[in-house]
Amino acid sequence: MPPARSSTNGASSPYPNSRPGSTKPGTPISATSNCSLILRKQLLDLQKYPVDGFSAGLVDDDNILEWQIVIIGPADTLYEGAILKARLIFPPEYPILPPKMIFDSEMWHPNVYNSSDKRGEVCVSILHQPGEDEWGYEDAGERWLPVHTVESVLISVISLLSQDVPDLNSPANVDAAKEVREDFPSYKKKVKRLARRSAEEAYD
Repeated sequence: MPPARSSTNGASSPYPNSRPGSTKPGTPISATSNCSLILRKQLLDLQKYPVDGFSAGLVDDDNILEWQIVIIGPADTLYEGAILKARLIFPPEYPILPPKMIFDSEMWHPNVYNSSDKRGEVCVSILHQPGEDEWGYEDAGERWLPVHTVESVLISVISLLSQDVPDLNSPANVDAAKEVREDFPSYKKKVKRLARRSAEEAYD
């Protein structure tokens, strides 16, 4: 399994360059420092005690707020054999507020946005802002809580990819959801094709 690489001198990376971490106006310095300490501990824990199915590292060694992720497609699913590249982008208020997860590998899934402004962004309960869902689709306990970690987020996303049939409630990608409903064989064929492509591109 190709590990997610941290940037080093002269090393190439498939991820875009990160901007140095910055604090949002109004964000207390102590909150930002706390965020940095928590994220560095979580990264160290994941590197010291790897979890099957994914690897994690920094896009830029100087920016703790942006991580690069590699997910290995779960066995016996449409994503088997895939090597999916993604990024986690954390707000300075983490863990009070959730990160965003964005796939850099091309995805076709009802819970992954395909629009130009949000392409690749994962839409899953655990990454939604804390509190009650104004539309009534989710309980507050299903949404982000400060006790969640990078590991729990990635396990949730892997579980999402492992579903035999994706959840079609409030889809982020309406076209993918429509294809699941109306032509599931075609949907499966497209997902498998993209999974194969992700593995090929991982070794380019």
